[in-house]
Amino acid sequence: MSDQCDLCLLGLIILSSLLTGTSGDDHLFISSGVDVSLSCNKDLSDCKSTSWTHSNSFGHSWVKLITGGIKNKDTERHERLSLESDCSLNIKNVTEEDYGLYTCRQYVNGEQQGNDAYVFLHVLHVSPSSSSSSSSSSSSSSQTEISPGRSVTLSCQLYLYSGLSCDDWVHSGGFELLWVNQAGVDLKTDSRYQISSSSSSSPHRCIITLTTTLLDEDDNREWRCQLTQRNQVQTSVRYTVKYSAQADSTTAVKSMIVSIVEMAVFAAPTVILLQIICARRAGRKDSKPPEEIEMPTILQ
Repeated sequence: MSDQCDLCLLGLIILSSLLTGTSGDDHLFISSGVDVSLSCNKDLSDCKSTSWTHSNSFGHSWVKLITGGIKNKDTERHERLSLESDCSLNIKNVTEEDYGLYTCRQYVNGEQQGNDAYVFLHVLHVSPSSSSSSSSSSSSSSQTEISPGRSVTLSCQLYLYSGLSCDDWVHSGGFELLWVNQAGVDLKTDSRYQISSSSSSSPHRCIITLTTTLLDEDDNREWRCQLTQRNQVQTSVRYTVKYSAQADSTTAVKSMIVSIVEMAVFAAPTVILLQIICARRAGRKDSKPPEEIEMPTILQ
């Protein structure tokens, strides 16, 4: 029970620093797939004694990323990390697993210099899943499997470092997760889309999903999941619908059939008119009087 109280207290402290901005801690909200630079309190002339550690399990399982100014090669993200001349930590192509608390510390002769620098990294990530419109279950899917007529569900997840539940963290901080179109209009206002928020088994994730049935005109359509704080956008993730080559060929066939039908519709009156004209001319020839019929040359 005491551990839970400590976590709640720490969560409130983090939330308070986020809202008031008085602690000097950095809270960064970014989307997955981008590069980010985490600042350190540089108190030394160089970064040879700088260390960076990371935890995304709220104070446990700390991972050493930089030790003595050198990257640790046994970390999975080794290739994506770099240390700048000002001791900032660069992370390339951020993933949802990079969220958490980063701590920068500097030493001289084994003694810490200055205060720790804390950076809270919160990551927004979107993942799609699709299924046929006749199926109630959905499975993971890449963009290439998406095609018109299928139901698609986009899951937008905010990975955050906090000791509070997602609901408490979001509502207390004035945060909101939204799905919007290219013009920034909330998709909840469109009955075509089903927007729902769901709880996660992890306290470090907030989830909002978008579900809709794809139309032919949705190819290259963009939807955005965005995080706002008091109506100010903190970060957003774009998802663009890309139909597969098979879907494109199917659409092309449909378009060709439509064109043929349209041509047939427009050509039909012309054909009928020609038939009427030919029939009238044939009727006139059959109704000529006998004296107008020319005698065969052989009888003359």
